[in-house]
Amino acid sequence: MREVHILVPDGIDDPRRPSGGNVYDRRVCGGLVALGWSVHEHAVAGQWPRPDAAARLAAGATLARVPDGETVLVDGLLASVVPEVLEPEADRLRLVVLLHMPRDEAREVAALSAASAIVATSDWTRRWLLDHYALPQDRVYVVRPGVDVADLASGSLSGGRLLCVGAITPAKGSDLLLEALATVDDPAWRCVFVGSLNLDVEFVDGLRRQAKDRGVADRVCFTGPLTGPELERAYAEADALVLASQAETYGMVVTEALARGLPVVATNVGGVSEALGHASDGSRPGLLVTPGDPQALAQVLRRWLGDRRERTRLRAAARSRRLTLSDWVQTSRELSVVLSEVAG
Repeated sequence: MREVHILVPDGIDDPRRPSGGNVYDRRVCGGLVALGWSVHEHAVAGQWPRPDAAARLAAGATLARVPDGETVLVDGLLASVVPEVLEPEADRLRLVVLLHMPRDEAREVAALSAASAIVATSDWTRRWLLDHYALPQDRVYVVRPGVDVADLASGSLSGGRLLCVGAITPAKGSDLLLEALATVDDPAWRCVFVGSLNLDVEFVDGLRRQAKDRGVADRVCFTGPLTGPELERAYAEADALVLASQAETYGMVVTEALARGLPVVATNVGGVSEALGHASDGSRPGLLVTPGDPQALAQVLRRWLGDRRERTRLRAAARSRRLTLSDWVQTSRELSVVLSEVAG
């Protein structure tokens, strides 16, 4: 039986801290088991990616316990910040780094250079790594996230039920989205923000004040993180996903929306365009705008809300794109191929 040790950050299953990276890790752990791998999961305690000395020691001790010659998949949230832990083990173990988000710093370069292979979660991320770091091309693979097939969202006539899924932080552009919405006069819109409210409390407090000052506090709702049936309900009740991120390596929420036939309005950053993809006729199942420009975002939202034919076209494209999305079984198969190559 093939064996792999997988190092993940502690709290991977904490419902208060949902993230695309945690979902990816959990799904491939289960997927590899289903494919016949013996998976040894190691949750490493610490505040990743800002580990203290104790967390670094815990990561080092975990790797030291892995027998010689074994294949080890290390989540990039850990690997990128502890090159001093990975480098001494590079000759003894077959290290594979699963990189969800590049950090663009010297420590990450050292960590990735110690790995036998790097798995990026999008073509965009692979290109970024090869453009910024001196890594051999044949050691950088792409294994995109999968998505579960879901029931189609019914949608409303007005198209005004907007959904934003992601931690409420400056990086996700929540303030820019709120500013854009405040300039959209259409009375139909309401926006539900789903995501953690405790990663940047000052920013969230400022966002609430911004909503009140701009006169839209009664039209926005901050739910905190949702999972399971509650998250399913939020998607089912939406007309469109809106994403104003400043950076995304892929954007799993984009494919999660498309899996329900929901069009996407998003900033054109990182791998978002790749996740959005195209319908069978080549059309886009959503609208992309320049990041950091609330005026441009507002203009696109007015277009979505004010043109019923446009909404019909985008919904048809989203439903077409839904049929071409890859599932987590495919993701696990592709990762299995990489791990098998590294294991020799």
